[in-house]
Amino acid sequence: MIDIKFLRENPDIVKENIKKKFQNHKLHLVDEVIDFDSKKRAVNLKGDELRSKRNSLSSEIGNLMRNGKKDDAEAIKAEVQQINSELAENEKLETEYAEEIKSRMMKIPNIIADSVPIGEDDSKNVEIQKYGDPVVPEYEIPYHADIMESLCGLDLDSARRVAGNGFYYLVGDIARLHSAVLSYARDFMINKGFTYCIPPYMIRSDVVDGVMSFEEMDAMMYKIEGEDLYLIGTSDSPCFRKEKGAHGIEERGVYRIHQFEKQEMIVVCEPEESWDWYDKLWSYTVELFRSMDIPVRTLECCSGDLADLKAKSCDVEAWSPRQQKYFEVGSCSNLTDA
Repeated sequence: MIDIKFLRENPDIVKENIKKKFQNHKLHLVDEVIDFDSKKRAVNLKGDELRSKRNSLSSEIGNLMRNGKKDDAEAIKAEVQQINSELAENEKLETEYAEEIKSRMMKIPNIIADSVPIGEDDSKNVEIQKYGDPVVPEYEIPYHADIMESLCGLDLDSARRVAGNGFYYLVGDIARLHSAVLSYARDFMINKGFTYCIPPYMIRSDVVDGVMSFEEMDAMMYKIEGEDLYLIGTSDSPCFRKEKGAHGIEERGVYRIHQFEKQEMIVVCEPEESWDWYDKLWSYTVELFRSMDIPVRTLECCSGDLADLKAKSCDVEAWSPRQQKYFEVGSCSNLTDA
């Protein structure tokens, strides 16, 4: 989420940013955050004053007891008890206001970059550049699934019996090709200076706090019943997604599936380096696909198509000669400090 100090000092900028993302229904959140923030800072100040007074009185009790003034000490102890009660109530308010602020701040989108095109949805994304010629051969191109099945490399029927729709068995040389492409991408990125990492395949719900809402998690991620654990939806490893809908019709069950593997480039850097790294990420993605002679293009994502955490995003799409259109194979984003 964005820095509350920035929101406090620049509420109009935050509201204008919300409008640019066509999320006017969130405008009220800015005023509500400012209101709760003011209340929280007031109770924080009161808490500090109460603690300071309690510390002073506690020291006084010790002096009185040493000087034999027990009755006076008992009277001050009663005052300290009263302060403790006030502090307990005050701390409840601190927690309450902090939760109210956090729940709203997580819904307020990150400040988008000035260069992001303004548009309501992905139909307003802007093509930046094409790399390679999007050729359509004169002969008919089979489905990917048909090619793999002809090589005895794909078994959809067995996968359906074992796991249901949206899964497949890869067999023989097709399975080897799958592993080889992943290894090629892995080594390509290592040669660019990245460190290879294999993460846990499960995460706790609090790991994605601020990244997506509980509703979005429930719609996308598989939950381990009885535990606060979810199968990961994105990583340098096997990924698992519910992927509801009909995305896979075009490729007969081998696209937008429930279990898949991919490689990711993740960079944590100093703020002044982030835009250089952003340019490197999308250019490396283009370079990877062009090294396999796959035509691609880059698209600048418009404001309405950006996820709330993103300040800027560029999609890399590969040309499908059978579908005679481009489809997404990579997405590179700068989240700034959100």
